[in-house]
Amino acid sequence: MGRYIVRRLIWVVFVLLVITFISYMIFFVMPSTDPAVVFAGRQPTPELVAEVRHQFGLDHPWPVQYALFVKRIFLGDQYGWPGLGFSFNTRSELKPIIFSRMWVTIQLAFGAAVVWLLIGIPIGILSALKPRSVFDRMAMGFALFGVSAPVFFLGPLFLYLFWFKLGIAPGSGYYAIGVYGIGPWFSHFIMPWIVLALLYAAFYARMTRANLIETMGQDYIRTARAKGLSERTVVLKHGLRASLTPVVTMFGLDLGGLLGGAFITETVFNLPGIGAYAIKSVGSGDLYAILDITIIAGFFITLMNLVVDVLYAFLDPRVRYT
Repeated sequence: MGRYIVRRLIWVVFVLLVITFISYMIFFVMPSTDPAVVFAGRQPTPELVAEVRHQFGLDHPWPVQYALFVKRIFLGDQYGWPGLGFSFNTRSELKPIIFSRMWVTIQLAFGAAVVWLLIGIPIGILSALKPRSVFDRMAMGFALFGVSAPVFFLGPLFLYLFWFKLGIAPGSGYYAIGVYGIGPWFSHFIMPWIVLALLYAAFYARMTRANLIETMGQDYIRTARAKGLSERTVVLKHGLRASLTPVVTMFGLDLGGLLGGAFITETVFNLPGIGAYAIKSVGSGDLYAILDITIIAGFFITLMNLVVDVLYAFLDPRVRYT
């Protein structure tokens, strides 16, 4: 297992290098507009453009530019490690901006993940144990609604009903737990968590149902029943563990993607997360911020893939790493 994890970590570094290379080519090499002109501001002078080009190594050939960029990321820059550069809009370093917004996105993503797991997996299990029942049909109707209703529809709908009309939930915005306490923090996150979780809970309910129905028909399940094991033990210990392997795969990809920014949810509920900052950076043409966010999203996805691969051996005893 240890050797496998080391190999996977090396693969993560390789994937990140590929992501940085493609992203750098897209943002700095392929555009027809000189990035130094963009960085210099709205009224750039030739002297300012030349200064910016020299400051960021843009006066070198692009392979040298990319090497300097990777060196700054992995070894740090004048602002410390990791080297994320600075924003050309605010003229300030990007690391504290991105890290503070990343913390908001982490709270949103993990909270929503807990909600959709608590909703989706139990619904899928009960539907699989009672296929074609009234509960199963209602559960699949919920799944169809969750898949069909996008966040940009559910978000304003929840705000209108529970905040504007009923007044039982606070509005949008972010209230840091360290400043306002756990009550305001939780109350302002509960609607974004639920709205974001409904879509994923629908997918997980359908996937858990389909996988568990298929698993319960396997030979080793019939053998476990023939041994006299209780139905609860057969379902939870033997059936559910094996059927959750594809669910864990999707969970790693979904959570990794959300950690890179829940763009729509953060925009609808006015959360200062990394997704909302990405949209703002795209609109203002802040190339370094966009590039950093792209690399961070790729890092989270590759990291969650590694975590998922390691979890396989604990969930399914048939999986072994040599």
